[in-house]
Order: sequence, then C-alpha cells, then structure tokens
Amino acid sequence: MPAKASVAVPAKPATEDDLRATPQDGRKYELVDGEIRVSPAGARHEVVSLKLASRLLAYVTERGAGHAFGSSVGFRLPGGNVRSPDVSFVSHGRFVDETPPDDFGDLAPDLAVEVLSPSERTRHVLDKV
Repeated sequence: MPAKASVAVPAKPATEDDLRATPQDGRKYELVDGEIRVSPAGARHEVVSLKLASRLLAYVTERGAGHAFGSSVGFRLPGGNVRSPDVSFVSHGRFVDETPPDDFGDLAPDLAVEVLSPSERTRHVLDKV
C-alpha cells in the first residue's frame, strides 16, 4: 500500500475578531502580522507601568493635553496590526469630538511606552519600535 502524502495546510491569519475574543486573563494580546501574540506581565512589570501611567495621566490632565492610556487600549496601525503599548498618549485634537473610540483607535499614539521584561524576545521587542 503506498504511503499517504502529507500536505501542510497553512493556518488562517488571525483577525481583529480573534483578538477581541481573547480571554481577559491579565495578559496582553496583540494582533501582529496575522497572528495573536501574548505578553505575560509580572508584578514588577505592572508596578513600573502603573507608575509611568499615573505620572503621565497627572501631567496630561493638568495641562489638558490629550488622553493617557494603559495597556488595555489597542491602536490599529496602517499595516493592519493592532498594538497595545504599556502606556500611551494621544494629543488633544486627534480623536473625533475629542472622544476616544470604544474600539481600537485608528491611529498611532503620539507616545508609546513599552516596559521591557527580562523574558521578552529580542525580535518581538524590535518589532514594536
């Protein structure tokens, strides 16, 4: 009996709907080049992120400069990726009616901060910047 040929079937690229369906489990999910990437965050990572975000929020609020965000906000970039920086800022006048959208923002933030963890892979870090 002849052996059966094996054919590799390429995985279907992930979509924004797949990204929205990810669990709310404390990890950060992003859509990058058709795949869902997950970034686990430890306690030290969160402490640093929260300190940065709180200082940015105070500064932005005091000056009416725009909007500060934490890591749960996604930004839809021109290439189709949806990225979620640990801390970000969008200046006044960039959102329609000055209201951040309920869904992903259709713009790149003016400031995007990534807190690096020792476990982060170099290629993924370079992809973010």
